[in-house]
Amino acid sequence: MIRVHAASKRYGTRAALDGVELSVGAGEIFGLLGPNGAGKSTLVGLMATIKRPSAGCIRVGGHDTVREPEAVRRLIGLVFQENNLDRELTARQNLAFQARLHRLDAAAARVAAMLDRLGLTEHADRPVEDFSGGMRRRLVIGRALLTGPRVLLLDEPTTGLDPAIRRDLWTLVRQIRDAGCTVVLTTHYVEEAEALCDRVAILRRGRVVAQGTPAALRARYALPTLEEVVLALDAGNERDARCPA
Repeated sequence: MIRVHAASKRYGTRAALDGVELSVGAGEIFGLLGPNGAGKSTLVGLMATIKRPSAGCIRVGGHDTVREPEAVRRLIGLVFQENNLDRELTARQNLAFQARLHRLDAAAARVAAMLDRLGLTEHADRPVEDFSGGMRRRLVIGRALLTGPRVLLLDEPTTGLDPAIRRDLWTLVRQIRDAGCTVVLTTHYVEEAEALCDRVAILRRGRVVAQGTPAALRARYALPTLEEVVLALDAGNERDARCPA
């Protein structure tokens, strides 16, 4: 569903991404794991056509993000790190506005179905400013899903939420995948990547230093958690991680 080939992004002399290679299969939950500044959000921005690569190319659903941005945008839903809901509007109004922007047919029915899917029907006509952090996060994800995307891009979807709310959102993400949507998410949380992702790419300083299933990465480095894999790579195993036998 997504193919990233030799993708780089430079800002002056600084490389935010440096020759990234990865692919994401249809119906997969694919995690981008790494510290601040690793390039995770930049890579999502390239996939979403918000940014243009300095070199290399990215294809989403067979469409080039630079040459065919409109075709790519019709395939994707995007959730930013920041909550950009209109807090003075109700949940229903936020979704209805999104439906109007995309000229969706049967908008009222779609909005009602999405509120039910998110478990927000009883709160549909409350202003978003009265919502908890978890409710707002569910709503912003639901807004991205309203157009029926084939690919959902989630940039650190659970940052700042308490553990119980995070696990509720994990359930929602799994349901989205089970409904046939491909999901790419960035995260700082090792346990989130292990709990959710079919495969993971670990980024460091703009490069993919390891990728595979969480279980395969643990087995390869003989370490109990992905967090320790990152530490091992920092200790000097990057070359081995980039060039598997």
